[in-house]
Amino acid sequence: MSTFHSPVFVSSDTARSVFIWKEAIHALQVAYSQPIPSQSTPARSVAAVGKTWLRTLSAVPVGGRYFGAKVMGAAMGSARPAVEYVIVLFDRETSRIAGLVDGALVTGFRTAATSAAALDRLAPEGPARLAVLGSGLEASMHVRAIATVRELTEVVVFSPTPEKRAAFADAVTRDLGVPARGVASAQEAVAGADLVLCAARSRDELPILFGDWLKPEATVVSIGSTVPSQREIDASVVARSDIIVCDMREEVLEETGDMLAAREAGIAFHDKSFSMVDLMSGQLEDQLLGARTRMFKSVGGGLQDIVVAELILTRALEKGLAAGLPIEFENKSI
Repeated sequence: MSTFHSPVFVSSDTARSVFIWKEAIHALQVAYSQPIPSQSTPARSVAAVGKTWLRTLSAVPVGGRYFGAKVMGAAMGSARPAVEYVIVLFDRETSRIAGLVDGALVTGFRTAATSAAALDRLAPEGPARLAVLGSGLEASMHVRAIATVRELTEVVVFSPTPEKRAAFADAVTRDLGVPARGVASAQEAVAGADLVLCAARSRDELPILFGDWLKPEATVVSIGSTVPSQREIDASVVARSDIIVCDMREEVLEETGDMLAAREAGIAFHDKSFSMVDLMSGQLEDQLLGARTRMFKSVGGGLQDIVVAELILTRALEKGLAAGLPIEFENKSI
């Protein structure tokens, strides 16, 4: 016998209105503080024909109410190519589709919150000067997430367009009350920084950050190289890093252009590379004590999407902001 159930929809505007950085960062730290079965958060899958592609990231978080997948796709040969994202959440209590969440904004939220969750455990405590390479949405979200876990004394940003980096700096000061300024080169931004955020891979896929720019005790967050063809950090950054934490360890080490280039340069990094679970569970305390330069490298994962989407769906339902959909999914007994 089949029954019917109507899910809800959460828009990006609603997601923005209910999202709380501190809550998301804490939820991710909790999610990564326990063993994660490999089957619960598999590697991303990609289907493609020519310039048309579909990517899927799925996860069943341990202990969460919801499980599901983020699906995104694009037909690059179409008249107006664009990427749209949807996160489908299933309810463990009913085994039904509970909600559809617009995943575009959630992707930025979860990436920055995951970086801040890692940085909070990686970076030395205390006030810090932050260098930002990039001035787009990901960079903007990361500054706000990082400001949640560290007191920022100054933010110095570089991006190729003077007007964009100036506007970025103005927004940081206006929104966060942190002194911020734009500079004319990546090296100038990084000089003397305690924290370095790489959030804009180069257009020509050449490195934009080099190891000899980093001061001792610096912590690097790199999010811009997620597939073999992309570059963001030079192999010298990998060589200089005493400890490298990865959100999806095998994907980071085997499928990102930065790490492939480091391997080709003869740099050994597997023995100093660890998972988020290693970091959050406290297994890296001894390594952290002896580490000078630390790095977090991210490609993004389905677990992050589902954990953050669950928070957003829950908040939207509590506040009556989730839109009921005039559709029904057939539910079949199994």
